[in-house]
Amino acid sequence: MRIFSYNRQGYRGDRMKDFWYECKHVCKQTGARYGILHTPHGDVETPMFMPVGTLATVKGISPEQLKEMGSQVVLANTYHLILKPSLEVIKKFGGVKKFMAWKGAMLTDSGGFQVFSLAKLRKINDNGVEFNSHIDGTKYFFTPKSVIEAEHIIGADFIMCLDECSKHDEGYKYVKEAMERTHKWAKECKEYHDNSKNSEWQYLGGIIQGGMFDDLRKISAETLTEMNFPFYAIGGLSVGETPEKMHEVLSKVMPYTNKEKPRYLMGVSEPRDILNSVMEGIDMFDCVMPTRNARNGEAFTMDGIIRIRNSKYRMDDTILEKECDCYTCKNFSKAYLNHLDKTHEILFSILMTIHNIRFMQRFMHDLRLSIEKDNFSDYRNNMMKKFYKIN
Repeated sequence: MRIFSYNRQGYRGDRMKDFWYECKHVCKQTGARYGILHTPHGDVETPMFMPVGTLATVKGISPEQLKEMGSQVVLANTYHLILKPSLEVIKKFGGVKKFMAWKGAMLTDSGGFQVFSLAKLRKINDNGVEFNSHIDGTKYFFTPKSVIEAEHIIGADFIMCLDECSKHDEGYKYVKEAMERTHKWAKECKEYHDNSKNSEWQYLGGIIQGGMFDDLRKISAETLTEMNFPFYAIGGLSVGETPEKMHEVLSKVMPYTNKEKPRYLMGVSEPRDILNSVMEGIDMFDCVMPTRNARNGEAFTMDGIIRIRNSKYRMDDTILEKECDCYTCKNFSKAYLNHLDKTHEILFSILMTIHNIRFMQRFMHDLRLSIEKDNFSDYRNNMMKKFYKIN
């Protein structure tokens, strides 16, 4: 078994500027808020969407293209980076951002969700989790300390505590045990991180758990708030529950979170869910859906989804979206994209991904503007009607 532990400091760099969150405006119609997250890489406007580059790459897109499309923060995953390319490789290159030539800010998840959703033969106790790699079956043991050590080496600006994510239909007893274990691990992660030099430039977030149970969510939010993390994530949602249930749970837990800190809803990018979550005060989002769906032929537009594989687009000389300013929409017709898909060309995935990422950043820009203008509720209603064809 490979005991996952590193005693040496990860890449520190020369970036020592403090992080801080500034709430600029709260919409008078709702609890939606527009803010600025100040980082060593510049100011990041919130609410924001982070494209997912699980293995140090957003599939089909270069870091420069990501920047051009308005992405300011990219997400990578500790679990996957430990397996490939390995911490030894990342350390040699001075951190994952240097490895992939990304000059913006980055967030890394702890890998807890992947351990519980992908790994086989896992064994969990209060000390950590033992699991087999989904790639080759190699055994690993994650502890709060070893995960933070890994995130120090990976070198992202925003890092997460190890947590245990339970299924949406899990029973109360197990969810409570998982939540309490998450709290224990959060305390250990924070103590270790706060006593390291990396704490001067890496921003550690605590993850609120508690499943679908209101009382557990309240306990988790209050417990983690007392630990005084720089920012907070809402975990354990978007794991199979209905959109209505997600919104219900979120609306009940948010009043117990720290409003002075950024709040991050993990694994969410469906426009409906973003709109509902921003209304409750969420500031940060990430998800693979826009890029994954792009590779599978779904283009997001302000008027809904275009399934470009449909034969009706074979002779269509119009672009995906008239108002879109992305490279794809400036240059290529639906017919050309349909052709690329039918002939299995790599360019298809690239062009579709460019469009969907740009859609997400345009969507977030318009959303922020509506908050500043105090008409977010109207914007939300109009967007829901257009995107989902709701009358």
